[in-house]
Amino acid sequence: MGFNRFRFLIILRITLLLLSGWGLITLLINFHLPFTCALLIVLIVGQIIDLINFVERTNKKLISFLESVKYNDFTTTFNDNQLGPSFKKLNLSFNNVMAEFRKSRAEKEEHFNYLQTIVQHISIGIIVFTHNGKVNLTNDAFLRIMKIPALRNLHELELINKDLPDTLLKLSGGDKTLIKLFLDDNISQLSVYSTVFKMHGEEYTLVSLQDISSVLEEKEVESWQKLIRVLTHEIMNSITPISSLAQTVREIMLEENEEVAALRPLEQEDLDNIANALDTIQRRSQGLLNFVELYRNLTRIPRPNFRYFSLKDLVLRVRQLMISRFEKDRILFHVIINPEDLMLTADPDLIEQVLINLILNACDAVKENEKPEVILSAVSSNSGRITVEIRDNGTGIKPDLLDKIFMPFFTSKRNGSGIGLSLSRQIMHLHKGTIHVKSVPGNSTSFTLSF
Repeated sequence: MGFNRFRFLIILRITLLLLSGWGLITLLINFHLPFTCALLIVLIVGQIIDLINFVERTNKKLISFLESVKYNDFTTTFNDNQLGPSFKKLNLSFNNVMAEFRKSRAEKEEHFNYLQTIVQHISIGIIVFTHNGKVNLTNDAFLRIMKIPALRNLHELELINKDLPDTLLKLSGGDKTLIKLFLDDNISQLSVYSTVFKMHGEEYTLVSLQDISSVLEEKEVESWQKLIRVLTHEIMNSITPISSLAQTVREIMLEENEEVAALRPLEQEDLDNIANALDTIQRRSQGLLNFVELYRNLTRIPRPNFRYFSLKDLVLRVRQLMISRFEKDRILFHVIINPEDLMLTADPDLIEQVLINLILNACDAVKENEKPEVILSAVSSNSGRITVEIRDNGTGIKPDLLDKIFMPFFTSKRNGSGIGLSLSRQIMHLHKGTIHVKSVPGNSTSFTLSF
């Protein structure tokens, strides 16, 4: 049985074809039998066609296999094994490949169902759409936020808000924004984040939406409470002595009864007390005015004038401005910029103010240290983000104060105004950047600016 049946059948067909041809030639030469010759010709043509079809069975099988792959039809099986071991192996290989395709498709379907379950389960709204507004995917959370049963095209959202479709279509990859919508007579504030990706050669935008109205309300109330506590504390510190001194001056100057008030005869001591009281009232009133002016400055920061500038040049200017302070307190100030020609797009004047505020705070933190040191470093990440860090080896910040240091007018310094860090955070917010702090009490503190 070692003889290959496929080869045997090929040889047999060729032999029969040769015999038929020899018979046809013999009849044509020796006998005049036109009808018999015609039959032999038909037989020879049939044998040739059968031989071609027999030989091309492999190609047909291969075409059938490739078409099954092309149209994702993995139900086909190949089991005509009567042609010998080579065809048996070929069929086995085809069937194994089909089985792997079926397994792969089943795994993909399971993975797809798994992701679909996750997407539909999460509470963050998700929508995927093309540049023309055709919606490819929405989850239950998105439909629930928008209070709609289904969505096929973004322009259908015009019924909710006429500007909403254009707002979503204009989003680029990595954009973050806040959208306010009136839904069922309630204001919903949606935090929106977008990502752009390509699939099958077409560009899609994935947008996640989260209703943060309740969180914002809680934070707003908390912020107002903190601000009111600070304002009332500062105002009471000024108003209380003013009120007390005003009452003291009144008692010194006037004699009051039930009907009228009359001016007392005043001695030099009384005049001195009145002058001191009025001087104190004037100073405390001026202090209150200065406090209000600081608050006004905090709420009217100019819009950034963005420019493309060398970060090294800016740091050197700041260093020159602070050099007298460094020399006075024997502070070692190090600058590390990598690469040295690092460029930044921002408002150099506002960023200079932020660096000065942070370096001044660092100088205050290290002044009691035997070897005071402040390090300013700037690097560019692989993603193109630029970070600037100001690190000191000072006294550090207590953990319970870390969440308060950016609050307006909060200060742990005896002569501090409490607006430097708050101002710095607002400036970074205007630059779409962030400012973070890390501190180890008694060891070090670092402030990081991210652009």
